Amino acid sequence: MCHLVLRVATWAARLWARLWALSVVLQHTWVSMAPRQHVGAANDPLILDVFIVVVSLRKNKMPGWLSNDKSNGYDDVTCVTDGLKKLYKTKLFPLEEHYKFHDFHSPPLTDADFDAKPMILLIGQYSTGKTTFIKYLLEQEFPGIRIGPEPTTDCFITVMGGDQEGIIPGNALVVDTKKQFGPLSKFGNAFLNRFQCSVLENSVLDTLTFVDTPGILSGEKHRVDRGYDFTGVLEWFAERSDRIILLFDAHKLDISDEFRRSIEAIKNYDDKIRIILNKADMADHQQLMRVYGALMWSLGKVLNTPEVARVFIGSFWDRPLHFDMNRKLFELEEKDLFRDLRSLPRNAALRKLNDLTKRARLAKVHGYIISHLKNQMPSLLGKEAKKRELIHKLGDIYEELQREHQIAAGDFPNLQKMQEMLQHRDFSKFHPLRPKLFKTVNDMLADDVARCMRMIPLEEFYGEEKNTVQGGAFAVDSESPFVEGKFEGFDAGREERGWIVDHERDKYIDSFEKLNPINGKVSGAAAKTAMVRSKLPNSVLGRIWKLSDIDKDGLLDADEWALANYLIELKLQGHDIPSELPEHLVPLSKKSFLPPLY
Repeated sequence: MCHLVLRVATWAARLWARLWALSVVLQHTWVSMAPRQHVGAANDPLILDVFIVVVSLRKNKMPGWLSNDKSNGYDDVTCVTDGLKKLYKTKLFPLEEHYKFHDFHSPPLTDADFDAKPMILLIGQYSTGKTTFIKYLLEQEFPGIRIGPEPTTDCFITVMGGDQEGIIPGNALVVDTKKQFGPLSKFGNAFLNRFQCSVLENSVLDTLTFVDTPGILSGEKHRVDRGYDFTGVLEWFAERSDRIILLFDAHKLDISDEFRRSIEAIKNYDDKIRIILNKADMADHQQLMRVYGALMWSLGKVLNTPEVARVFIGSFWDRPLHFDMNRKLFELEEKDLFRDLRSLPRNAALRKLNDLTKRARLAKVHGYIISHLKNQMPSLLGKEAKKRELIHKLGDIYEELQREHQIAAGDFPNLQKMQEMLQHRDFSKFHPLRPKLFKTVNDMLADDVARCMRMIPLEEFYGEEKNTVQGGAFAVDSESPFVEGKFEGFDAGREERGWIVDHERDKYIDSFEKLNPINGKVSGAAAKTAMVRSKLPNSVLGRIWKLSDIDKDGLLDADEWALANYLIELKLQGHDIPSELPEHLVPLSKKSFLPPLY
């Protein structure tokens, strides 16, 4: 055997030497080829392959498909998602598997988890409008939809895009390797019988997936057992969701015990949480203010965070508004909410990278805990007593590991939950510390994650159109008069024949005459004394002056003065001042100052 190895090594050394010599000849020959010979050689794939090999050798570097250099392991990665898959399989998964991370925290990730579209999880008590909200965004019903004032949605419904409309039951869904729901089988048939996927063709679902959850009951009914770990299922979906939306009814702000437990189960993902105060059109100004305050007070007791979660106020259904006085508020809130949801496909890669980083930190901490427990166990006698002692002193172990490995306190798993899970584990089967596994993960966090981060802006640039939510309620028709801001504020008067400022011209002319104009114009000093009475900041008044002084002579005539006052009134009404004056706001006497159209 040794003789055979020696012969192979000798043959490889001779081949290397001959290729090295050949590289010198070919490198000079290739450069000095005649044009016709060069073209012909370049079309010969054999010559090209040899040339690639010898030039690589000449540079003391073998091609990526021959090299054993680990730094080239990601040269074939073309997108962030592929890079994350490789990082997880080759660097993070070995650490998780060695220290039984999947038995304590989260099942292993699959390719479907990385390939999945951004997912929006809807949680709320019954009749808060979760199902109606999905219908409102899709602008169509989905298979299996049931809407009513009573608890109609009694199962988890995943709404996904597809060519064939239909319903996929839970037991069939978890065995589909192309979807990310396989790990849900651990919750048993009681859950799978209450789990389904509604598939339909909708342009919104080309980039988003929705998860409709059973309505959470209030009152005495919340004590009834569902037959499966409801909060555990919510936590599984929350970990993989890009956005978690908590819906509240403006007339039902009570938080039941089950709802409280559900919110506590997803607290670790508070960066994904958004809150919707739905059916807000049923309250007038005064009532809505009180309802909003009561909601924030109730949430403060449950979330226990100093930061206030973003609350969107509106009525997300197609019924007439009961109190129309809040229409403008609802339109602005809907615009902000849609902007937030539209950003999900663009930020999906960044979210997956962030979640993988969080998972890696938790896996490291878990490994330190398990290896420490293994190290403290006796060899022969007293194992059960020592196990009980270690579980009881787990808090002290957390503090010791925190000091020893410089770990942030927030990276440790929940103490009480960890103690409960350790009760049923055999500590003798735990593994001791393997520094090489931790070094691999540390290198991944320090180098490979940064490499993926550099790929994200380029991927977002080339995939901008693909990563945009289109259709449904997100569709924008620029020609529609119902587009937000159309024919309002600075856009008002766009299709009028006359100058819209003329409607209030008499009022503006009266104030103009009081400034004692000279040769039909007022100076900047005189205009300033009148304009500052609006109490707008000087920076805003300066922008208004710049837009109003169309002929740029440092003075305002009657038309320019009327325009300045009109812009001030629009700003006081809450409209943003445009960077350039819209053409329809230019008075007829100043049209000659507009740039020519080519």
